[in-house]
Amino acid sequence: MDMSVFDLFKIGIGPSSSHTVGPMLAARRFLLEAGDLRDVTEVNVALYGSLALTGVGHGTDTAVLLGLMGETPQLVDPPSVPHKLAQLRQSGRLSLLGKTEIAFEEKRHLHWHKDETLPGHPNGMSFTLLRTNGVSESKIFYSIGGGFIVAEGEQEAQADHPTAQLPFPFDTMEQLLAHGRNSGLRIAQMLRANECARMPESELDAGLDRIFQVMYECIGSGLRADGELPGGLQVKRRAAALWRAAQAKTDMLPHDAMNRVSLYAMAVNEENAAGGRVVTAPTNGAAGIIPAVLRYYAEDCKPSKPQQGVRDFLLAASAIGMLCKKNASISGAEIGCQGEVGVACAMAAAGLVAALGGSNEQIENAAEIGIEHHLGMTCDPIGGLVQIPCIERNGMGAVKAITAASLAMKGDGTHFVSLDEVIETMRQTGADMQAKYKETSLGGLAVHVVSVNFSAC
Repeated sequence: MDMSVFDLFKIGIGPSSSHTVGPMLAARRFLLEAGDLRDVTEVNVALYGSLALTGVGHGTDTAVLLGLMGETPQLVDPPSVPHKLAQLRQSGRLSLLGKTEIAFEEKRHLHWHKDETLPGHPNGMSFTLLRTNGVSESKIFYSIGGGFIVAEGEQEAQADHPTAQLPFPFDTMEQLLAHGRNSGLRIAQMLRANECARMPESELDAGLDRIFQVMYECIGSGLRADGELPGGLQVKRRAAALWRAAQAKTDMLPHDAMNRVSLYAMAVNEENAAGGRVVTAPTNGAAGIIPAVLRYYAEDCKPSKPQQGVRDFLLAASAIGMLCKKNASISGAEIGCQGEVGVACAMAAAGLVAALGGSNEQIENAAEIGIEHHLGMTCDPIGGLVQIPCIERNGMGAVKAITAASLAMKGDGTHFVSLDEVIETMRQTGADMQAKYKETSLGGLAVHVVSVNFSAC
């Protein structure tokens, strides 16, 4: 499996890895691959399927425009985005990659195909440019979850690429466990060895530390910010007020630690919903779970070597994310929220067990529990916004991850359903799930709550 920990954990912006981060990357990549842009006179963008149905709520239009301007999710300054968009809309001029200026009006050049889905994935988009000589160039991209994108035909081509020469190659958890038994190494150590086949160890550790820093800062920002989230649902931020109340509380109860974990996760996802800086983990819609459990580990578990524990956490968690992405999906549009919150819960549970010194078999058990108890979870965001039920769902997922880790560490790793089996079950469940329950806002809470509100007016 030629996948890196930094493929699973990417620094970007909210509100969605598949609907914001992916389209921004695709738009920019289209122009970079087009070469010389000086003779380009027009650019058209078409969004299909889930991207069209929930794109406004997920900021897909904004992301595409930023990508065409040359911005990247990692480096774009979130507070600068409204000004950039205002300039574009006022002038009617778009600077391609910051170099070539063309006329651009969203009503004419950005098209929403809500009733049409491209064959490769529910999150499809096409880009077309026209040159002065009349030649047009087009390309189709798919945003396949977690900020990953592929051009049309790349999925098949990638299957022909040989696996990178890694010391511990694996495509299933059983293979990874076998490596562990043969080598005597823990999962985090094997993932570290694989990463060091690609980069110096100092670069790996600096990257892991940076990921944790951004996650921690995101929690802090969310625990300080009040106000209303954008999008029109008039959802108020709650994490900061609840955190202040928790800090002022004197009659502490045993479950208050779990309450704090929920607030950490909700704080991240409120930041995500507001378009702030977050780490895709493995998606933006589920971005709060791993940071919340990491902070719980670093502060409540009182580790003797917290920095090493955090690094082991992220490495072990990435192994679970890689398996889920390869053998099922992490795209809510393809497999429902079981592939987002469910996978993030499994990753966090596995990471926590690894950081606490659990065995490879206990890590596998914790991940299996995390996914098993999210099977069948739909993706039905109200109004196409990553707010309800997404924010609270992250809080619940973080608590369930800690519970899964606790259950696994009380056993010896022996259990009935394997992680490989539950990942395959998740894949089949997603394939059987009706499309309206997979990030289209055409079913579930998205329809029921809206209809109730309208009927009450």
